[in-house]
Order: sequence, then structure tokens, then C-alpha cells
Amino acid sequence: MVLKSSLTITFSLVAFLGFAQKLKPVDQRVDELLAKMTLVEKIGQLNQYTSDRLATGPIAPNSNKFNDIKQGRLGSMLNVEGAKETRMVQEYAMQSRLKIPLLFGRDVIHGYRVTFPVPLAEASSWDLNAIELSARIAATEAAAAGLHWTFAPMVDISRDPRWGRVVEGAGEDPYLGSLIAKARVKGFQGKQLGDLDAVMACAKHFAAYGAAIAGRDYNSVDISERALWEIYLPPFKAAVDAGAATFMNSFNDLNGIPATGNKYLQRDILKGKWQYSGFVVSDWASIAEMVAHGYAKDKSQAAERAILAGSDMDMEGNAYISSLSNLVKLGKVPESLIDDAVRRILRKKFELGLFEDPFRFSDEKREKKVLGAQEHHKAALEAAEKSIVLLKNENQLLPLDRTMKKIAVIGPLAKSGYDMRGAWSVYWKDDHLVSLYEGLQAKLNGKAQLLYAKGCGIEDTSTAGFTEAVETARKADVVIMAVGEKWDMSGEAKSRSDIRIPGVQEELIEAVKATGKKVVVLVMAGRPLIFNYTAANADAILYTWFLGSEAGNAMANVLYGDYNPSGKLPITFPRAQGQIPIYYNYRNTGRPLTGKDMSYKSAYIDVSNKPAYAFGYGLSYTSFSMSNLQLSKKDLKTDGTLKVTFTITNTGKYSGEEVVQLYLHDLVASVARPVKELKDFQKVKLAPNESKTLTFEIDKEKLSFYNEAMHWGTEPGEFKLMIGNSSDNILLETNFVLNN
Repeated sequence: MVLKSSLTITFSLVAFLGFAQKLKPVDQRVDELLAKMTLVEKIGQLNQYTSDRLATGPIAPNSNKFNDIKQGRLGSMLNVEGAKETRMVQEYAMQSRLKIPLLFGRDVIHGYRVTFPVPLAEASSWDLNAIELSARIAATEAAAAGLHWTFAPMVDISRDPRWGRVVEGAGEDPYLGSLIAKARVKGFQGKQLGDLDAVMACAKHFAAYGAAIAGRDYNSVDISERALWEIYLPPFKAAVDAGAATFMNSFNDLNGIPATGNKYLQRDILKGKWQYSGFVVSDWASIAEMVAHGYAKDKSQAAERAILAGSDMDMEGNAYISSLSNLVKLGKVPESLIDDAVRRILRKKFELGLFEDPFRFSDEKREKKVLGAQEHHKAALEAAEKSIVLLKNENQLLPLDRTMKKIAVIGPLAKSGYDMRGAWSVYWKDDHLVSLYEGLQAKLNGKAQLLYAKGCGIEDTSTAGFTEAVETARKADVVIMAVGEKWDMSGEAKSRSDIRIPGVQEELIEAVKATGKKVVVLVMAGRPLIFNYTAANADAILYTWFLGSEAGNAMANVLYGDYNPSGKLPITFPRAQGQIPIYYNYRNTGRPLTGKDMSYKSAYIDVSNKPAYAFGYGLSYTSFSMSNLQLSKKDLKTDGTLKVTFTITNTGKYSGEEVVQLYLHDLVASVARPVKELKDFQKVKLAPNESKTLTFEIDKEKLSFYNEAMHWGTEPGEFKLMIGNSSDNILLETNFVLNN
């Protein structure tokens, strides 16, 4: 009895001490642990290795990974998969002297077990709640699989669709991009870090990676300070404001200084001006790659420059672990900088609750229950429907007439489920993504006959399959064509100099169109493509991107009107590659093109200045009108608010959603301003003949800009206010004046 009582007291004391330790402020616990650490153990926390099995970059051979973990020489691993495997690897960390748990990260970009539309597609929804829910579900599944951290969202603004990684972002606009950045951070991180359905977000790539010269991945970025602050930094500031736990720097150099070693970006702006308390991880081996940049003579100097600049964790570069200890001893790197980086990382491990239970996320029972849940598929279907953009609908061909008895489905992507995953999806051996053909099969349920012909391959030059495709089309009441890219033609290291629809796919469309049949074209891609023949000649066009697990079901629902498309383009579609970079919020020149006369004007002599499809463009099966624009005042004081009201009416015969967009133009300023800038939007659903009064508010923040001295603020003057359903279709406009 005495022994039993003693054991009970001992266990109770341990539990009490653990509870008491947890009650201490996190920063106190971090400092107490840091005081116990050797320099080698500190540097270990700044070191990240990948699992060889799921590497997402070039691997640096290392057969001592698990020994390094046991020696406290590793702070994090990426690409470790599943609750069972993360638990096994974490057990090695529990053999280290101080038993500091590892962080497990992975590129969970648009879904984990259930695949959602690629991020650029989701941005087309202009639905912030749907975008947040997508990230929320991805985090729930990833956390159930033992992960603590996703390397998302990518918040890079890009005006160049040749850049393969445009697929990972939210398009070209800093305002829309900032709101989407916030939504995704909130979705991934949930109510708070430490909850078992939350993972750390990682805002990337800091900074300006989307402005890579010529749209070529990893390339240099050469932009002005004004472009940096007005276009490329706002979504990152939004991520900071939303509480993003981590940042990732980028592969590019910015005006000659690699981002990984860029003190201005990381210490002056992020950790200085913005007071960021999270930590910064390098991109894959980007610290070591500063040698190839010509910015460091060897890996040791690369490590020195990176840590001095503010890069906290070295992903797969093996620069910190091999060099920092000696750099500290030589006096080239203050140990206080090492301590600051370690504090930032340890703080997140405490916030995640890993010191209380290192295995709390590695629960195989929860993993089995959560992954692939039916409600996750339902949300993925809704996200996919909202991501589809209707580009053309001649004579209201869509939605399709349900009395049609023979439907031809033609094209190299018609039966492809695999390609619907898009870039940066999590691969599963037993995965099934619904193809267009399967979606239509389920929709029609035998009520109409589906005819099929592949026609050609995605990148083929052969037209051998055209004959079968044409014969199939002739038998049908309507032809649905599925064309575009392979899933891996967009993404990292997938830049393209030619962004026309590849192969002979447009020739296939032309051959089928020559039959005289009505042709609906579905374009599946991860970026804007050029398809001028199709744009001019197809009867209807849906831009469906890569829509994920429920792709085919979403496309079938839209084709038959069970969902009325409401997507709007978050990025401009060029009509010619020579127009790139192309974007809506440009500045006027001294010789702007205002009419048909191109003499000595800022214009091309061989193609229109106008894009194929403008930012914010997207049609509906119904129509909308806007009227009765009113301002609460015509003269606005700097500290005041201007209310804008107007009426929107559904003038068509279908219920539908419209994305109403508000743009402003500062007519005269100390720095020439863009011809229009998105400053607000609302997505509103209306029944036929229904009207609603909508209200926008204009305040100082919406009217501010960086002046000549790069100070943020307003200037008195006249503004044009524009409201429309795309950047090139303004339906209401008026002017007002800002006074001091």
C-alpha cells in the first residue's frame, strides 16, 4: 500500500509539474529551454531535411538523417507522409538530449486527401468564404495525417502567364490577392495554432517571385521600389495581419540581391517595419544556391549572408548545419542572431502543443476517420462549380437542352481524371478524380447517349484521330470538347514561352466545327492560354482550369444549368504572346490609345492593345443591370467616409450570382496613378427580376497611395468612381473630390 501510494504521489507530481510548466508564458518556456541548449543544438533547430521518398526538389544525399535527429541536429522535416510515419520519425527526436520535437511540413496547396481546384481557379470564384473553407478542409486532413505545417499560401502577384507558378497564386491584382491571402491563412490556421484541425500557414515567396523576367522560373526580378510596395508586397502584409505563422523566401534575386540573403526584405521590412514574430524558412536549397547566383563564394558565406539577412530555417541546403557553428566561433555571426531564429521556431512548437505531446497530431484513428470525408467532397464540388468561368455563350446555347438525345464528348481531356489534379496536388495511389465524361455519365443517367472520340493527344502533332472525331460529331445533337494542358504543364519549373493551346487541339476544334454542329469548348489548364480560333468560332466556352476530385461532376452541373456559372477571371488573358506582361491596372502614357487612330500612340501595329479576356470578366446564364448610383456626398474629407449605393437587378430568366466590382482612378496626383484600381467587390445572388440595393464605402485607406517620397497617404483631388462586372465593362460611373 505504501509503494502504491508513493507511485500515485510521484505520477501526480509529474502531472502537476507538467501542468505548471504549461501555465508559464510561452516566451518564458522558450527562454528556459534556449538556456539549456548548446550551440550545435541551436543550429540543429534551424536545419530542415526532406524525406527522400517524397522529395519535391533536388536531394542532397545524407545517410545520417536519423542520427542527426537523435543528436538534436534537426528542427524539421518535410515530405514525411501519414500519421504512422510522422510518429515513427518523431520517436527519433524523443531520443535526443533535450527531446525537442520536430516540425513536419508539406506542400498542401489545394487539398490533401480531397483535391480542390488549383489556387488560380479558386481565385476565379471571388468567394472568400469558399476559399477559406477549402484551406480549412485541407488543414483538417493534413493535421490528421500528422502534419503541422503547409508551405502555402503562395501569395505572389503575377502579370505573366508564361510563369508556370501562376497556377499557385491568386492572379494579378494586389487587392484581390490580399483578401485571398487572408482567407487562406485563416483557413489553414483555424481558430488557433495547437488545435488538432489547424496547421501553420506559410506565406510565400518573399518577395516578388511572380515578377521573374520573361516569366522564366527562378529568374531574376528587376523592379522599382514603387512596384514592390504597390503590387507585390500587399498580399504579404495581409498574411502578416492575418497571423501567418511562417514565411518562405524566394529563389529569385531582387534587383541583384537574392531574396534568401536580402536583409532589406527580411530584417528591415518583415521583421522590422511589420514587426513579424513568426519565422522564415528558405525555399528548397535557396541558401546554398546563392553560390550559383554569384552572391556567395561558397556555402559558408551563403550561410553567413542568409542568417544575417534574417532567414531562420535552412530547407535542404545543408548550409547552416555545416557552417554556422564555425561562423559564430570566428565572430562573423553573432550568437544572438542564432538565438533569435531558434526562439521563433521553438515558439511555434510550443504553440502547437508539441512539448506536451509530440505525437498529438499522429493519430491513425483520427486520420482514418477524417481523410476523404463525404462533406469534404461536397465542399470540393461547390468550390469547383464556383471556379468555372463562362467566357462565351452564343445564342444562349448553355445551359444545354435536356431533350438532346445524343451528346458527343470529344478531346484528349474528355476522359482524363488524372489531369484534373493540377500541379502541386498530393498524390494517392488509390485516388479517383472524376473526369468530364464520368460526370456527364452520372448526370445523364442513361437519359441521353454519350458518344466519345479522343481526336488527338494533348501535345500530338498527329491528326490521325480527326476522322473519327468528325464522324462522332456528325451523329450528335451537340458537341462538348475538352482541350487544354496536361496537369504538369503548369507549376514549378513549368514556364512556357508559347502559351497557346498545345499540339493540334485547336485544329481538332476547327475540324469538328466544320461539321456545322454546335460546339461547346471546355478549356482545362493551370494558367491563361491563348486560343484565338476557339474564341472566335466556338459557340460556347467554359474555362474550367483543373478542378480537382469533383471536376467532372462540377462541369456537368454547369453544362446543364444545375449551377449557374459565376466565376470571374483573376488574371488577364492575352490575345497574343507579344502583349505579355499584360494587366488591367496600367498607367496611361503621354500618348494613350483612345480611339482607332494608332498614329504615334502607345499601340501595336499588328494586334489590338486589348486582351482576349479582361481581369474580372465572366458571364452568367442570366443578365444583370445596375442603376440609380448615388453618393452620400460629392466632397469627402480625409477623415470621412463616402457611401456609394446603387441598385442591381437580375434581368434574365435564371437565378444567378454577379460579382460587382468597384474601381477608382485618381485623376491627377504627384505620381501618375493607374487608369483603374480594384478597391472593393461584392458577390450577390438574385432570383429573376429581383433587385437589391448594394452599398460600398470609400475611406482614406482606399484613396491612399505611395507618393514621390514613398510615403503612404492621400492627396486632395478628383477621383473617378466606376462600378461594373469586369474591369472593361463599367456600367456606372461618377466623380467625387477629396479635400483635406
